[in-house]
Amino acid sequence: MTDRIIHQFVSSGGEDSLDRLLPPMNTPRRKSTSQSKTEPPFLRTGTRTIYTAGRPPWYDEHGAQSKEAFIIGLCGGSASGKTTVANKIIEDLDVPWVVLLSMDSFYKVLSPAEQTLAASNDYNFDHPGSFDFELLVTTLRKLKQGKSVKIPVYDFTTHSRQKDWKNLYGASVIIFEGIMSFADKELLQLMDMKVFVDTDSDIRLVRRLRRDIMERGRDMEGVIKQYNKFVKPSFDQYIEPTMRLADIVVPRGGGNNVAIDLIVHHIHSQLEERELSVRAVLASAQQTQPLPQTLSVLESTPQVRGLHTIIRNKETSRDEFIFYSKRLMRLLIEHALTFLPSKPCTVQTPQGPEYEGRSFHGKGITGVSILRAGETMEPALRAVCKDVRIGKILIQTNLDSGEPELHYLRLPKDIGEDHVILMDSTVSTGAAAMMAVRVLLDHDVREENILLVSLLMAELGVHSVAYAFPCVKIITTAVDKSIDNLLQVIPGIGDFGDRYFGTDGTAKWSDDDDQETPSY
Repeated sequence: MTDRIIHQFVSSGGEDSLDRLLPPMNTPRRKSTSQSKTEPPFLRTGTRTIYTAGRPPWYDEHGAQSKEAFIIGLCGGSASGKTTVANKIIEDLDVPWVVLLSMDSFYKVLSPAEQTLAASNDYNFDHPGSFDFELLVTTLRKLKQGKSVKIPVYDFTTHSRQKDWKNLYGASVIIFEGIMSFADKELLQLMDMKVFVDTDSDIRLVRRLRRDIMERGRDMEGVIKQYNKFVKPSFDQYIEPTMRLADIVVPRGGGNNVAIDLIVHHIHSQLEERELSVRAVLASAQQTQPLPQTLSVLESTPQVRGLHTIIRNKETSRDEFIFYSKRLMRLLIEHALTFLPSKPCTVQTPQGPEYEGRSFHGKGITGVSILRAGETMEPALRAVCKDVRIGKILIQTNLDSGEPELHYLRLPKDIGEDHVILMDSTVSTGAAAMMAVRVLLDHDVREENILLVSLLMAELGVHSVAYAFPCVKIITTAVDKSIDNLLQVIPGIGDFGDRYFGTDGTAKWSDDDDQETPSY
């Protein structure tokens, strides 16, 4: 029957005809790994580029996660078009932070004997036992909870996992696709929607031939042997019976626009029910209690008050604003370092006697700046903390909703073991600071190891952060009483980023400009 299918497609000359299965002579074969399907930050379509960035709050005013990611499980036979359906859902969905997770990343590590079988096309990759379901369930559960995870990268050419795993974090929607997506009860319980992609077996065979020959370095005889021996029997035994578990069956794969529209409509309705309004809650809160004990304000010496007088003055030139801001930042960072843990340390002086001193007691120190204004504090930290690691988080205000949105983050590896100095120039409602703290917690940083450092804070922001994260140490040079209707600190300092970088806060930035709205 397989020979008949191949002959049929060769004769038809259609887009799936066999002459397109084989790569041209001297054409380098593409290296194929489980991460060849790139996740967002963007998806290019025929008419536009959809940016899957700008993650809205996934926690409440208490700092606790209050909405889980919406997980769509996509199941179907090998080469049924699951990835095509997933990409069309992402395109039509047009919502921030969609993650496409492939089950192909979770093949088990093969033993030497299994490697030999795989090389001769005698290992069954289409059996449930070929997948690491324990790791898969743990990973998907953490993603659903908003946590950071590490994804293995599987190399189909060598049938092995690569040494470096890929970090994945943050999703409003997770599309999880694989041939055995519905084969595990724990996986099924994590899914909010289950979709089965049903494609004719002849089409699936031709697609598999093209993929395995061009992308995975197999020969036609080996692919056909594997298909007849493993792929087709496994589909009949393990995959096709799970179609009954699906909420929606998509015949013809990515070409079924009606089914995809139905899926997208349902997801939109579910996401609307989960919308949160963190900043509005924070801004309307009436804080009457005393300032929290976790707050430390730099002593208001004549020098500190003099520096504040200069940088708060609207007539201060940009050069002077930068110069005196840097002086204040240096004092603030020096003050913040006193809150890091220390231990007794005895050293011998050049003259011989011993000196009883102190040294840092921890794994490491990482500075994380909330872009863009928080980045101005990095030089002060580097000046007083040798070899400090630096991370960055970009949080922008959505001009329609008024909510903070996470657009970008770059954090050092193993940051969870470090004490983290989180830097922002000003904090008003505390919404952006809370989001940044939540990001750090999702990357396994301990709450008591986080120091939030800011030049100026409003009382509301102090209370919001302290209420949500009572173990975070809050350090600033001054606390002002209130905020205005624009959520700026009053009496305040103005827009710190605009004054420091010399930009006009009223300007309209195009999509290509590397600027952001202030994070409050």
